[in-house]
Amino acid sequence: MTISTSSGVSYSPGSPIQPSGDPLLSGLGPAAFADRSDHPDLTAHGEPKVVPMRVAQNFYVEPRDPDPRGMTMLGADGAVAGTVVDLWVDRSEPQVRYYEVELHDGAGVVLAPFAVCKVVARQGIVRTKAILAAQFANVPRPSNPDQVSLLEEDRIMAYFAGGYLYATPDRARPLV
Repeated sequence: MTISTSSGVSYSPGSPIQPSGDPLLSGLGPAAFADRSDHPDLTAHGEPKVVPMRVAQNFYVEPRDPDPRGMTMLGADGAVAGTVVDLWVDRSEPQVRYYEVELHDGAGVVLAPFAVCKVVARQGIVRTKAILAAQFANVPRPSNPDQVSLLEEDRIMAYFAGGYLYATPDRARPLV
């Protein structure tokens, strides 16, 4: 027996779970995250591993590469989310892990994973297809402005991953 509501949600055994509230924060499907330690991952020297370049001062952007700091961050809808103000690097595996984005509405800064963003240097933008510009306001934030814990990293990554399914109603529909 299948039970449906006026919203079309089925309550029969084995039916997909529909998140309530903000699905990007639901912890369901692609927005799921592990309940990891709320402490930063550490280098072999006992320092926080993932930090902004303002802390890891021996890191720099190769002069022949575009420096995204100062570029405009766009959401999947093409709207302005904010401005990239710093790069967060991995001290153990020298690479950029996050863009630090100062939100355009003055609501503070958030981290956007490097892997879901693309720098378009000619246009002076960084864009993501994961979430809409307005959804940047709810990105989970690190409790410390100069380091990120394992739990916070998982929640940030889950938020952006969830955006690929939940950012718009069209993304959650069946393809067939």
